[in-house]
Amino acid sequence: MHPNPHVRRAIPEDLPDLLAMVHALAAHHGDTSVLTPEVLLRDLFGDPPWITALVATNGAGLSGYAVLTPMTQLQFGVRGMDMHHLFVKPECRGAGVGRALLAASIAHAKSQHCAFLTVGTAPDNPAAQAFYLAAGLAQRPASGPRFSIKWDLSAV
Repeated sequence: MHPNPHVRRAIPEDLPDLLAMVHALAAHHGDTSVLTPEVLLRDLFGDPPWITALVATNGAGLSGYAVLTPMTQLQFGVRGMDMHHLFVKPECRGAGVGRALLAASIAHAKSQHCAFLTVGTAPDNPAAQAFYLAAGLAQRPASGPRFSIKWDLSAV
């Protein structure tokens, strides 16, 4: 029996475990994470912080995390939050960690005066889709095409 998870904002001492979980989530999706401790420190605790990380603890260390990024629907004057990552260690799944992280993410978004929270899943991840639907999130229709441009930061 797992103790009930406690969710809190990440602190600098969480960085090694958090980084390992980010790498594990990337590997799960077939990606290779190149995130470094320095970049994670900058983005979580820089001035200003770029992202918010919530971590779940269960008495034996971290059991999962969620990372939130701000959004806006400027034309409506509405703030939102995107749950960019949600990850639960495999050995901690089924113990309410994901539900606790989702609830804490919604609470954090509301505390930032956000009117909505979004999250995406891979098209081939029916378990995650069922989790979000069961938690009361509604599936949104796909939006129109999106475009991007990338550049080498060392040249900026």
